[in-house]
Amino acid sequence: MDTQTETAKETINPAKPADLIYGVDDRPPFRDAFFAALQHLLAIFVAIITPPLIICGALKTDLETTGFMVSMALFASGISTFIQCRKVGPVGAGLLCIQGTSFSFIGPIISMGLSGGLPLIFGVCIAASPIEMIISRTFRYMRSIITPLVSGIVVLLIGLSLVKVGVVSCGGGYGAMDNGTFGSLEHVGIAAVVMGSVLFFNRCKNKYLRMSSIVLGLCIGYGIALAMGKVDFSQVTSQNIWSFNIPVPFKYGLDFNISSFIAIGLIYLITAIEATGDVTANSMISGKSIEGESYLKRVSGGVLADGFNSMLAGIFNSFPNSIFAQNNGIIQLTGVASRYVGYYIAAMLVLLGLFPIVGLIFSLMPDPVLGGATLLMFGTVAAAGIRIISSQQINRKATLVLAVSLSLGLGVELMPDILKTAPEAIKSIFSSGITTGGLTAILANALIHVKEEKEVKE
Repeated sequence: MDTQTETAKETINPAKPADLIYGVDDRPPFRDAFFAALQHLLAIFVAIITPPLIICGALKTDLETTGFMVSMALFASGISTFIQCRKVGPVGAGLLCIQGTSFSFIGPIISMGLSGGLPLIFGVCIAASPIEMIISRTFRYMRSIITPLVSGIVVLLIGLSLVKVGVVSCGGGYGAMDNGTFGSLEHVGIAAVVMGSVLFFNRCKNKYLRMSSIVLGLCIGYGIALAMGKVDFSQVTSQNIWSFNIPVPFKYGLDFNISSFIAIGLIYLITAIEATGDVTANSMISGKSIEGESYLKRVSGGVLADGFNSMLAGIFNSFPNSIFAQNNGIIQLTGVASRYVGYYIAAMLVLLGLFPIVGLIFSLMPDPVLGGATLLMFGTVAAAGIRIISSQQINRKATLVLAVSLSLGLGVELMPDILKTAPEAIKSIFSSGITTGGLTAILANALIHVKEEKEVKE
């Protein structure tokens, strides 16, 4: 299909929303662009900083390291968002696509970190990122392997696995487990107040309260924890508050092992499929076509940027990035699809990342405050997986794939001692329910499909 035909198709796209105020290539005035960017920032800020807070909490890193990780997550998300919106050569979707730290990698990263520390995490995340870049060039052929059913199962397992992490935070975190206060009424009470606040604001008719519900819930929880003396300021000094964060590539070094590479590589595979869906949804909302050569280039560029930005994040001591689907809802609410708004968002994120005080404030946040909000967020991830699965026809084959994948994935998650006597390499790969269930779903889907095809031919 020639370029002129594609351009005409994009222009006369009947799916273009009637209430779209600014299209993808429109340049809104400063005031409109800044206000739209601020709304996106409210929707993504907590989601960006949550993975580093959870990972650092599980690895028991000190306050300085945790604060730096949070800052670098914001910095990396800013750079990644700019690349997605700007489209540098073939890299980027050229849409208002916001990138942030991915929740999908939390489980495997914690497992890696407990065995090999930060060098292993960053080494493997950087080494495995080309997997997603390669898929971006061949994703049209991968659809027969990574079907919506497989993607839905993995997303569901990610959500269910993370619920455990959220509950641990609600009970007071790993520190409370060590000092015997885990599950105390104070911890659970703070988490319940945060969760209740988020639900309350999320049900408000005012769209601004709804969009900032998580931020408001965290602020209320933080205030209560502060009043109860649960926030420890003893480690904070004037030096680390007013200093300036200089991004240092490979600050914590690099390490590698093949079993961790396989576990992370699978998540990159699934993330590529998720990114495809996110770019497609963004294209529809933004009035762009979702078929033809221009669509394929847009999706391919978005997935390529997803992998490239994850590599970039690892270089700057942050965790893999992915496209945030929640921003598609903000585009619908505001009627602003301009990719130039992404430049404002990127600048805000970079600036927030360069000042340590932002990271320190959130690093001091008590675990129950974070747990109350993340428990809902992780439940939402699981619900998204159920929605993907339910959109498919659940026939005999699909039921078998679901049964074996969820059984093995959740089995490993609920009873990790089943792998106690397994070789270390096997244990590293299959200790994560996401990896076990994901690999099972891919293999089961392929094998059962082959068998049914043979039966049809016979």
